[in-house]
Amino acid sequence: MKVQCLKGFRDYLPGEMLQKERMLASVKEVFEQHGYPPLMTPALEYAEVLTGKYGDEGEMLLYRFRDNGDRDVALRYDLTVPLARVLAEHGDIGMPFRRYQIAPVWRAEKPARGRFREFMQCDVDLIGVDTAAADAEMLVIGAAVMERFGVEKYRLRINHRGLLTALCRLVGLEGAAESDFLRILDKLDKIGEEKFRSEVTSIPGLNTAGLDKVLEVVLCDKDEPREVLEHVAAIVGGDPEAGAAVERMGEILNIVEAAGIAAFCRIDPAIARGLSYYTGLVYETFLDDLPQVGSVMSGGRYDDLVGMFSGKDLPAIGISLGIDRLFYALGELNLLSDRQQAARALVVQFSDDLAPASFAAAAKMRGAGIETLVYPKAAKVKKQLQFAQKSGIPYVIVIGEEESRAGTVQFRDMDAGSQEEISLESAISKIDAGSESS
Repeated sequence: MKVQCLKGFRDYLPGEMLQKERMLASVKEVFEQHGYPPLMTPALEYAEVLTGKYGDEGEMLLYRFRDNGDRDVALRYDLTVPLARVLAEHGDIGMPFRRYQIAPVWRAEKPARGRFREFMQCDVDLIGVDTAAADAEMLVIGAAVMERFGVEKYRLRINHRGLLTALCRLVGLEGAAESDFLRILDKLDKIGEEKFRSEVTSIPGLNTAGLDKVLEVVLCDKDEPREVLEHVAAIVGGDPEAGAAVERMGEILNIVEAAGIAAFCRIDPAIARGLSYYTGLVYETFLDDLPQVGSVMSGGRYDDLVGMFSGKDLPAIGISLGIDRLFYALGELNLLSDRQQAARALVVQFSDDLAPASFAAAAKMRGAGIETLVYPKAAKVKKQLQFAQKSGIPYVIVIGEEESRAGTVQFRDMDAGSQEEISLESAISKIDAGSESS
């Protein structure tokens, strides 16, 4: 038997998991600062809940099987469709409804650098409101997450399904053919104009006469968002849906400018998002220094999705972080905490007789809010100091026979290489002071 993880899956060992948990705690803090409480849904759903929501390509990526009760089930593909199911099932939920959810999702796609088949998503959604302010709030939250992690070079690339529908009309497509066209358009930046033309011309019913206008819109060489909107309006602004989309994106720009995040926002008419349930604003987030990682945060408006379950549409907007992809990217950018040990302090076991003193000191330290590890057995102090050094534990407390009689401890700062005999209370104060300054 070959002992290894399945392809596309991975283990997170304790040091890495501690970094990931700290990252998740920061994300939760950002979400809750914006007034969003948590929600949890099951990993497994009836397959009929998930099918028909993601388009043909997404459908093929579902982990679908029959369980022990011969029920047709599937692992969740994202967190948005389960949210829609919750809203339909619990019809008494008050509106507007806000929630965030952080949980793993599964997609049977081809693994690549920074891409996994099991990965964590962090979603935040606002239900029951269809306004530019609600759309912009998602961008504000996304920018707050990037700021929290110290990411300074990224782009929130924004588009609107109304504009995309207008582009499809230019080439005479609708229905399933429209989905095929948008799927190819969404990868234009990867495949280039020549291959894009080659692939879309194979779509039955495509009017090639309108293709040049489509490319004139999506290959706009302007960078300033309002200039892009003017460029788009000049070409397709006469289309009612495109005109409404341009107007809505203009309103969103007004808000993100006031919120101080306009420098990170770009209008990108080629962003299509692969999921078929989007109805309005769509957006993706790319890191300037790691474009190969792909989008680390994406989302959009999905006003019709809840109605697929309940028969009653509810306006909805959300944003989703691919937390594993972002975790990988932050590691590449050296933006993760380098602390890979849960403990801030180690209490040495000087001898078996002094074990009670070591555990008593550790209890006081934990009571003061200091994560404290007691070395599991009596051993040479040098060996225990080496353990602390290797584990990245910054402070060590030694209680030998003399210290036990005197009611003091030897306090060692591993980073500074200093050691002094002080009271345990003074050691606690020094650890707190050191943690605040680090």
